[in-house]
Formats: sequence, C-alpha cells, structure tokens
Amino acid sequence: MTTLTRPTDTLTRDALTVLQPGFVGTSAPDWLLRRIGEGLASVGLFGRNIASPEQLAALTAQLRAERGDVLVAIDEEGGDVTRLEVRSGSSFPGNHALGAVDDTALTRDVAAELGRRLAACGVNLNWAPSADVNSNPDNPVIGVRSFGADPLLVARHTAAYVEGLQSAGVAACTKHFPGHGDTAVDSHHDVPRIGVDPEVLRARDLAPFRAAIAAGSRAVMSAHILVPSLDAEYPATLSRRILTGILREELNYDGLIVTDGMEMQAISATYGIERGSVLAIAAGADAICVGGGLADDDTVLRLRDALVGAVRTGELSEERLADAAARVRALAHWTSVPGAAERSGGAPGTEIGLVAARRALTVTRGESYAAPLTEAPYVAAFTPMANIAVGDETPWGVAAELERLLPGTQTGSFTGADAGALALAEAGERRIVAVVRDAHRHAWMAESLNTLLTARPDTIVVEMGVPQSAPTGALHIATHGAARVCGLAAAEVITGG
Repeated sequence: MTTLTRPTDTLTRDALTVLQPGFVGTSAPDWLLRRIGEGLASVGLFGRNIASPEQLAALTAQLRAERGDVLVAIDEEGGDVTRLEVRSGSSFPGNHALGAVDDTALTRDVAAELGRRLAACGVNLNWAPSADVNSNPDNPVIGVRSFGADPLLVARHTAAYVEGLQSAGVAACTKHFPGHGDTAVDSHHDVPRIGVDPEVLRARDLAPFRAAIAAGSRAVMSAHILVPSLDAEYPATLSRRILTGILREELNYDGLIVTDGMEMQAISATYGIERGSVLAIAAGADAICVGGGLADDDTVLRLRDALVGAVRTGELSEERLADAAARVRALAHWTSVPGAAERSGGAPGTEIGLVAARRALTVTRGESYAAPLTEAPYVAAFTPMANIAVGDETPWGVAAELERLLPGTQTGSFTGADAGALALAEAGERRIVAVVRDAHRHAWMAESLNTLLTARPDTIVVEMGVPQSAPTGALHIATHGAARVCGLAAAEVITGG
C-alpha cells in the first residue's frame, strides 16, 4: 500500500482538480460553486448551458467569482459541432470546408475569430480542433469534422487552427489522439478498433498531432479507440503505452492530456466511469472530461472518491495524481495571464465565417441546369440519424435561407426507403431542392435521391456532408458541412445571389 506523504485534504483537492465536469442550467448551481471552492479547477459547458453571449459571459463571471483562474471548457468546433449557436447553427464552417479551401491563412483567421468570441464570453479552453484524418469515408462520427483524408493537409490546417485559436488566449485541445479517422464505429456507442500497423499510424494519423504539438497546442484529447498494434488490451484513453509511451515520450508532448467524455459507452459500459478515470490518470491523462450525460454533484463525488481511494490502495500513485493536477493548474495559469485575450493581431471581421463557407462550395452544373431559382421551391431534406457529437437540436439545411430569399419556400423532412416517393408527392409542381448529408453512407438516401432525379431531373441537389458520391442533378452543390453559413452560401448560389 502507498504511504501518503501529503495531507488528505491536498489529495482530495488534487482529485477534484483533474476533473472537468458539466452541469445542467444556465447559471452555476450551488454544488458546483462549492466544489470549485474545494479545489475543482475546470468546468465543461454544453449547449444546454448557453442561451446567449450575454448570459454565457455572466455565467463564466459567476464561476470566476469563486475561482479567478478556473478553466471554462467548451466543445466548439464550429461547423456541425457548435455549442455557442446550438439552436441556430454555426456562423463558422467546420474543418472539412476549411480543408476544401486549403488556405491555411483562412483557417487561422476563422479560428482566431472563433477564439475571440469564446474569450469575450469568458471561455478559455476549447475541445478543438479535430485532427483526425478521415481515411475511412464510412466514418460515422468524424466525417466533416475532419479537414480531410490527406494527412499533410490535415496537419497544416490543424497547426493553423491551433495558432489562430490560441492567438485569442483560448487554449486549443487537439483531438482525438491517436486519431479517430479510420473507424466505422462511433465511440459514443462502442469501442472502435483500428487495425493498422504502427508504421501506418505514425505516418498517417500521428502527423497532424505532431503539427499541433509543434504549433504549441496547450491540450490534447485522447480517443476511446483500441489500436491493437499499439496496445491490445486498453483503448487509448486508458493506455500507458499510448498516452505516456507515444504522446509524452515519442512525440515529446508536455501539455495537458484530456480524456474524451468518460460516460461514452466505449468506457462506461466496459470499465465504468470510476475505474475508467483511475486507469486514465494512471496511464498519463491529466484531466477527466465528464458531464455530457452525467452532469451532477454525485458524479463529481464518485470520481473524486475513486481517485482518492485508488491512491490509498496503491493502484494510482500519489505522484502521478499530483503531476496531473499540476498540469491542470499550469494551463489555468496560462489562460489567466493578463492580456491573454489580446494576443492576436487585427480582427479579420465577423463575416469571416461566411467568406470561408462561400469559398468552400463546389458547384457542378448539369445538362438540365437553366437558370437560378426565382420562384419558391420545395426543399426535401433527406435526414439521417443525428451524430451524437453534433446533436439533434442544431438546425441544418438550406430551407431557412431559401425562405428568406424566396418567400413561400416549403420544406419537408424524409427518412427511409420510400423517402424519394414521399418527397415527390409532397412537392407537387414546385421545383425541388434535395438536401442530403453523406449520401454515400446511406443506401436509402442514395436510392431516394435516384428516385427523385429520375422523375424530376431538374432537381437541385445540395450535399452537406462528405461529398463522396458523384455530382447529380441540374445543379449540385457540395458545401462540405452543414453549418448555418454553409446553408446560406448554398442558397445564394441557388438563387443566383
């Protein structure tokens, strides 16, 4: 059994310090403020915590009244994954759109503007960017969250994003180490396996993380994925070989290592969040992300006590927990240095997101294309099951923007084998705009689109996912993402704006 060399209250504070919990509500509950006073150093925010920029600023001020250097983290990738604009859709295109443009200066400017908005609201740690190389086009959880399938392209844009975000004083958390791109399973549901040789992984998946580290990424998030060629027993989040052996020792990374959400099924259904958290810290992680689904005081106390208990039994060394807590405090210090939010240069302007979305469009005009739409169409949205990371409350598509440009636009959402026939019946004589998302991944969607185009070849097609399928329709627009600005950019093209 380990002999404790420090007071129990110090041990308890360290255990609280390494937690990044969430909570419910738009103001901080009493239990959260109490735990911050006891040593909790980080808080994670989700869409449920945000009603407006003004409310968010008041919330973060409330947290800092309890502890001035508290880390306030958020999962704000821009694009499909947004928390700041969860109910309206993002003002920024996501990674795939930026990768399609392939202008690192633009990526840096977009990330800097996003960072400025976060900093203005008091958020100082962003669980972004996604540095995953989307090498598997059937990936159900990464997709447009990736800059692309080319490791070198992903690497240079990851570095640019890190630089832009941190220029605003917001710490980047590059994810999902060692790379979630070559998976066909969503780790929210199960443990994905990546069956590649270490040489392939180092050349392909690790390249963006090397670039992020070189760019100074203050944090890196682990993935709940099993890579048998690196560790046949533990997923990366719980693997000492991966977190310490590769990330720390091979890549010489010295910043904060954060876990992906511990309540995700890949961990919670296999190890449980308590044992999973102990194993993660022992493996080399410094901060435990939890709170997307479990967001209460009981969860915090369970994890705190699990960590303290593991030190007392010798399963977790006191020194490893103290080192993890020290890294959390070091990042908190970096974000709280006076003038942190003024590190960036001149602001590129609040419309940089729309500028980027317009540049990201790939427009293909078919033989039946005649002229831009001038009359209100029928928008048929072929809707797949929502990606958990994205959520189902964030709107997507082009209907709202077309309604603004062409009043009287009607819309319907369709799913399943008969979606095409149903859309035809609902559209009547109106011109149809078909909106799809990753048509290559959904056989029903591709078949429904074919049904629609066979009957109505003048249909306009908008692909808002990864554009793997060949362009079809009178006009085909690939937006490379489903952010609000992507829909606006597509609507402008459809109407000739």
